[in-house]
Amino acid sequence: MNKNKILVVDDEEDIVSLLKIRLEATGYEVLEAYDGQDALEIARKQKPDLIILDLMLPKIDGYRVCKMLKFDEKYRHIPIIMFTARAQGADRHMGKEVDADAYITKPFESDILLDKIKELLP
Repeated sequence: MNKNKILVVDDEEDIVSLLKIRLEATGYEVLEAYDGQDALEIARKQKPDLIILDLMLPKIDGYRVCKMLKFDEKYRHIPIIMFTARAQGADRHMGKEVDADAYITKPFESDILLDKIKELLP
């Protein structure tokens, strides 16, 4: 059986490492990106089953990455979880505007994130 691939995008290496350990322990394959440009390239080449996407990223911010993927017919089916310390109502509204599937704020409960992943994956 193939493992679901999850692309984790965050400019903080500690967060990517923490998520990678937790996700791999749960049986997922993890791809990593540390800026928006790499996130787009990896998403287009690897076609992950789900993306966990920070908003504050170098090169291209998370909102634009999400919008570029969600408004492209080839990638719009990939669920995207916005994963950020920005918890303002305006930030959540912007997440909806770019068609993010979920919005989870940092610091986070790993069980809540894992439940959301299970909910969004087919």
